[in-house]
Amino acid sequence: MKQTFSLKQNHEFRRLYAKGKSAVAPCVALYCRKTKRGYNRLGLTTGVKLGKAVQRNRVRRRLREIYRLHEEEFGTGWDLVAVARVRSVHARYRELERQFLQCADRLGIRRREEK
Repeated sequence: MKQTFSLKQNHEFRRLYAKGKSAVAPCVALYCRKTKRGYNRLGLTTGVKLGKAVQRNRVRRRLREIYRLHEEEFGTGWDLVAVARVRSVHARYRELERQFLQCADRLGIRRREEK
């Protein structure tokens, strides 16, 4: 992830949940908030309901890869948090990717390339 950093502080996550916009799909919920930074920050959340550490880490890796592959489509200056929901554990990669990008489109943070 070239121009993206990680969100790690709990207060940053809470501020995003409280003051950001959100979009929800069956496998993922996406929260975003515009910032004045010249780069994006991404946070990933997987709760204990998803299963043991192996399943949670697998979902986290998938979400990080989805973002990495589509990073150039996102505008700059956004804080993003992707919250994995229980269905994401059993979802196929393509389904998870489709839902993540749909949420990003609904929030208006993804630029559409003209072809």
